[in-house]
Amino acid sequence: MKQKSWMLYTLITTVFWGVWGAFIEIPEKAGFPATLGYSVWALTMVPCAIAGLIISKWKLDADPKSILYGACIGFSGAGGQLILFEALREGPAYIVFPVVSLSPVVTIIMSVTLLKETASKKHWMGIALALIGILLLSYMQPATNTSASYRWLLLAILVFLLWGIQAYVMKLSNETMRAESIFFYMMLTAVLLIPVALWMTNFNQEINWGFKGPYLAAMIQVLNAIGALSLVYAFRYGKAIIVAPATALAPVITIVFSLLIYGVVPHPITLVGLCVAVIAIYCMAE
Repeated sequence: MKQKSWMLYTLITTVFWGVWGAFIEIPEKAGFPATLGYSVWALTMVPCAIAGLIISKWKLDADPKSILYGACIGFSGAGGQLILFEALREGPAYIVFPVVSLSPVVTIIMSVTLLKETASKKHWMGIALALIGILLLSYMQPATNTSASYRWLLLAILVFLLWGIQAYVMKLSNETMRAESIFFYMMLTAVLLIPVALWMTNFNQEINWGFKGPYLAAMIQVLNAIGALSLVYAFRYGKAIIVAPATALAPVITIVFSLLIYGVVPHPITLVGLCVAVIAIYCMAE
């Protein structure tokens, strides 16, 4: 049962992140900055972490090795998110997002070489198609406001590496740590970085403090938090070389929801990515 449960947790993460992606821009477009959205997200991690500790009967792995793993996973994930904000301030999203979205490549390489994970030919086909699909799904039409400096590209590459390493360490730590403890440290590091997010926020701009601001953001960000908790369980029971690219296909759900709710027709390249992603999911869900 546990061997197959990775599929359920992977599905939960993908669906929750996909729905989250369809609604995440609403608070920001209503005047609630993304950096404050990060702060709200970090706080929504708290009840999920408490729920996890209840499941583990309040047992927390607090040995030095566990703390080190937890800090690595937490700071690479949450820190990468803050670095991404900075990259998007300077660089074009149509390049930043494709670079960052391919972070599963790092996870796959590290898992194959260091963890000696293997997969069937069908799985490898699905992994390859998933990476292609991720790249196509993150396509955005070029804009003219590209910064002359390429610091943003270095920041995007840094996020790419951090998120790839995070997924690998998450799988590695599951061999010695409780999944609930891993998520607790993810929550703790995310909360510790809230002051950085606040420092990055321009409070001189008009900020929506009404329902469509922090309150709606909390309702949306809790989907991200639940998806993150489920991701830890997915890595616990599944192979990182499959879970990482599978959960990165959450934009498939986002596109479907955006089409149904907003009537937004994706770019042809994105639609091709959607078809490739569906085939990839079929190949990997064995």
